[in-house]
Amino acid sequence: MYIYLNGQILHRDEARISPFDHGFLYGMGLFETFRTYKGHPFLIGDHLDRLSRSLQDMKIHCSLPESKVVGIVKHLLERNGWEDAYCRLNISGGPGEIGLPSSPYEDPTIILFQKPLPDKGPASKEGVFLSLARNTPETGERLKSHHYLNNLAGKREVGPSLGKEGIFLTEEGWICEGVTSNLFWMKDDVLYTPAVGTGLLNGITRRFIMALAGRAGLRVREGYYKKEDLLEADEIFFTNSVQEVVPVHQVGETLYPGAEGRWTVHLQREYAACTSTLTRISELS
Repeated sequence: MYIYLNGQILHRDEARISPFDHGFLYGMGLFETFRTYKGHPFLIGDHLDRLSRSLQDMKIHCSLPESKVVGIVKHLLERNGWEDAYCRLNISGGPGEIGLPSSPYEDPTIILFQKPLPDKGPASKEGVFLSLARNTPETGERLKSHHYLNNLAGKREVGPSLGKEGIFLTEEGWICEGVTSNLFWMKDDVLYTPAVGTGLLNGITRRFIMALAGRAGLRVREGYYKKEDLLEADEIFFTNSVQEVVPVHQVGETLYPGAEGRWTVHLQREYAACTSTLTRISELS
């Protein structure tokens, strides 16, 4: 496997970063995960826009034009001999002195990883409420940062099964998000999802699904909801940029249509129709 590291394409065994990199020492780093479809990095513009805003919040000075990132993605696909791949673009503060700086980071470490796309997995999943609460965001809104222990602990709680996804609640008991996903449900032809204020990551796929729902004439409601609201749903699904729209067939003892849910199937089809062309949600017509 070949990766991009600070301007070079290297075999993974040749890649090295400094032990003084503040992404390693203090978690000062961000990442975006996305995938390609027929070589096209889907919604790459939105991913880079979010990354740019988050870099400003972390005071990491880094400019990554969309054309450059797309070029790196395609070059890596060719070098790795893949038509499509899971991609992770990772930017950290870079090497520095031991200690917490107050000045901006001027020498970031930039890495773009690729790996083969995972198998599709089960047609639907079981949602499992976690006993571990969702931690509060590092800043005013959650960043897709290296601060990932809460997610790892949540995954360990739910276990290794590909057929299960943990559901985080906040300390106050509000439904938040999945371990690696955002959460949606249908009730009486209204699409519900937790509000960003619960501390969830405002996923790119989350925003895209809301746009697709609006185009389909669905009402979309973001808010603060308890377990009972989810359990009374007609349909439930998870979303993320690699697994797309993942139906849910069970939460606790309650069963749902899963992969046969009417609106779930509709949104899956609409999603698939856009994957080889769009670079931004705003291009959705």
